[in-house]
Amino acid sequence: VASHKKFAEKYHLNFPLLSDELKETIRAYRAWGEKKFMGKTFEGALRMTYLINPQGEIEKVYENVNPAVHADEILKDVRRLAHA
Repeated sequence: VASHKKFAEKYHLNFPLLSDELKETIRAYRAWGEKKFMGKTFEGALRMTYLINPQGEIEKVYENVNPAVHADEILKDVRRLAHA
């Protein structure tokens, strides 16, 4: 919670950041799991995004996203969804 608050203040975000301290939501979305880094295995947040339509249904799941191109990919899919 503290790191989210600090991040939001640093970048002057005009929206709230949510925190899942008990990991209930992240586990429900299967976005918490085994990760490997520098030869070590640990549990952590998986780099995933869910596109949810206005009816609250999962429209698309993006796994192992690449941050360099992910925003464009999401925008393309959101535009497609808006015109469907």
